[in-house]
Amino acid sequence: MKILTTAAAALLLPLLAMSCGRAEGGGRNMIQNKGSDTLVNVAQAWAEQYREVNPDTVVVVSGGGSGTGISAMINGTVDIANSSRAMKPSEIDDATANGHVPIEHIVGFDALAVFVHPSNPIESISIEQLAAIYGNDGTVNNWSDMGITIPGLNDDEIVRVSRQNNSGTYAYFREAVLGKKGKFKLGSRDLHGSKDVVDTCEKTPGAIGYSGLAYKTDHVKLVPVVNADGTPVMPTVATASDGSYPIARPLFMYTAGEPVGDIKDYMDWILSDAGQAIIAKKGYAPAK
Repeated sequence: MKILTTAAAALLLPLLAMSCGRAEGGGRNMIQNKGSDTLVNVAQAWAEQYREVNPDTVVVVSGGGSGTGISAMINGTVDIANSSRAMKPSEIDDATANGHVPIEHIVGFDALAVFVHPSNPIESISIEQLAAIYGNDGTVNNWSDMGITIPGLNDDEIVRVSRQNNSGTYAYFREAVLGKKGKFKLGSRDLHGSKDVVDTCEKTPGAIGYSGLAYKTDHVKLVPVVNADGTPVMPTVATASDGSYPIARPLFMYTAGEPVGDIKDYMDWILSDAGQAIIAKKGYAPAK
């Protein structure tokens, strides 16, 4: 259970049974885990499997985006925050000021894949072309600007599919593709979840979108991204692990302080061979 100030404890005493942390209910300990939509599927798989490892501990998982999990860490309403981006120094300062010092744990790696409709004949795309499509100063607005003709598509306008700005995927793509000071072009479809991005690309012939590799389906096309050597590289677990894919990123879990007790046991298990096998099955590269 989190340590509260005297005033806060007095206000929240009636709600202690519902508070986060390793609250005991029905003889079980509870770990609250919130954040990244990129990580939510594997986080749920970890939580379900951990019930068999330690039936006395229940891990409650929810998504909402990396920003949501980090905000919960800052406010002290979560034990573990999932994030597909690193916490900002200002966020760490805010959490620390509230008595919740975030400790970073890299639990895996993800290739941020570029998706298009299966009818799109594009063979590869460069970081510069992605910036020209998504960036505020970008000049590419139609597929014909890239010399691409999509069969059966009368209007060749590029439908830019993106994520909402509380998403770690959004923040990572902006920095990796547009640069630290880069801004997105207005007019994109900013969607709540990674699955929504893939679904939109599946149903929209003129669309292009980005999302975690684990959300790929057989109904969309993955586009190889050209690396610094000029080689088109397909996003895979292997290319995310070896760094050859140019838009690969670490995946983080943040704990409020060095984990102890049930939370330490859970984090140790996630980073064990058994936990890392689960993240690999979900389409991510293991942390080790």
